[in-house]
Amino acid sequence: MRRNRHPMTNRRIQTMATMPKEATGFRTRTQPVFERPQDERRHRIERLAGACRIFGQLGFSEGLLGHLTVRDPEDPHRFWANPLGVSFKRMRVSDVVQVDHTGKLTYGDTPVNPVGVMLHAAVHEARPEVVAVCHAHSVYGSAWSTFGRPVDPITQDTAVFFEDQAIITEPRLSFDAQTAAQFAAGFGDKRTAIQSGHGLFTTGLSVDEAAWRFISLDKACHVQLLATAAGEPRRWPDEMARGLQRALGSPEFSWSSFQTLWDDLLVQGTDFLE
Repeated sequence: MRRNRHPMTNRRIQTMATMPKEATGFRTRTQPVFERPQDERRHRIERLAGACRIFGQLGFSEGLLGHLTVRDPEDPHRFWANPLGVSFKRMRVSDVVQVDHTGKLTYGDTPVNPVGVMLHAAVHEARPEVVAVCHAHSVYGSAWSTFGRPVDPITQDTAVFFEDQAIITEPRLSFDAQTAAQFAAGFGDKRTAIQSGHGLFTTGLSVDEAAWRFISLDKACHVQLLATAAGEPRRWPDEMARGLQRALGSPEFSWSSFQTLWDDLLVQGTDFLE
């Protein structure tokens, strides 16, 4: 039996536009702004549970592996995570637990993936601006990670990640705080990382951004694998790729893109909000 309840609210939230000049033509809605931290907490937990559902539908599940985290809006040294033993496809708000940076449960009673939490905690600690981190054992991301190199700007969509991918070759595995810190340092200032022989890690200023970035990067890996299997694909010119990365790779564009998936999820049902 769960020891306590997640904060609930039905308040209407205020919004504001934050779209940069490069992407203003794509603005369809604005990001929420919250007056009370409990409202923002509820929102972040809902988005985490929903992102897990979407990951499950896309086939990113791998048993007990795969983890999404989001920083608590009041206590930056604690974050919310999906627990062990609950399928991405069945994740609910009431399943999500809170842990501190040591992996100790501070809310809820279901354990989390200890290695996953350790890695995410290190990224949250090293990058105070990061609100959410996503990792899953997606097929194409895992396959491309074996090459130990970034996805190339060979299409408009893959160019979104141009010069924004860290390649982490060491450590291959993390079992303690030191190697987890080494992993986090490997990110540098990039928003995405490919750990050699492991897979994709994405970050964001929101769950929406981090989740969309992961989904899009996995598709980019798929495109790269198909194209290189057929021959030698042509790259976009670097300056054009940088322009695409600035516009279509912005936090605001990623957030807006995720809303289309969120809308689809709501049409299927809202039981994940329970």
